[in-house]
Amino acid sequence: MPSIFRYLIIAMLMLSQPAVAQEREFGLMADDTLKASGLMQYILPRFALKTGRRAALVDTDGDAQLGAEGRPVLARGDQVYGLTLLSENPAAASFADWLLSDIGQRTVAAFTPETGAPFTGAAGQAGVEQAVVFDGDAARGATLAGQHCGRCHVVSDATRMTSIGSTPSFHALRTLPNWEERFMAFFALNPHPAFMRVEEVSPEFDPQRPPPIVPVLLTLDEVEAIQAYAASLQPADLGAPVIHQ
Repeated sequence: MPSIFRYLIIAMLMLSQPAVAQEREFGLMADDTLKASGLMQYILPRFALKTGRRAALVDTDGDAQLGAEGRPVLARGDQVYGLTLLSENPAAASFADWLLSDIGQRTVAAFTPETGAPFTGAAGQAGVEQAVVFDGDAARGATLAGQHCGRCHVVSDATRMTSIGSTPSFHALRTLPNWEERFMAFFALNPHPAFMRVEEVSPEFDPQRPPPIVPVLLTLDEVEAIQAYAASLQPADLGAPVIHQ
């Protein structure tokens, strides 16, 4: 009898795995113009980092669709794009909630396409803009930043003489008007994808293009800790703007 129960438990666990995967991943069909613009490559890693769920771009049989129909979520000039949920996949519903939220709308607006007009949020939300809050462990983030980011960036006074000198310090990055968006998905901004991966978010390294340096592998908790540390820093005093005569 115990062996029968063991087999039953194993079978139940195997059957439950697809359901667990479905809760964390979903298929997304997107208009060709959205994919060609680079917007999807920009917002999907940020969605994954914020929610722990991933979207896979598919051509057919998706759980959600971004296109000319559906609830308005973003726009480019006069063209409005909507989101339609096509299944009850929890990850797809989470994507809809995120994209319609203040942070999702700001993420869309923060994207700068290589060509063409910029995108804007079209959810029609009103009210006071909410500040981005990084709720990771800042103390742990300081250690992680020194260990991983200090290779190239000055992340504290202790690493002032160990960086490569050609990359901005964390304090300098904090002076940028879009510093929140930069730190929110730093792992997806060049050159980081060439040598950095975030578990459950980043794709595997391309075997044809191995990392040029020792790769950096981070968990979502570690990413959030680094973000919280960066948010705790005082922006650098870069002096008054240069006045051209």
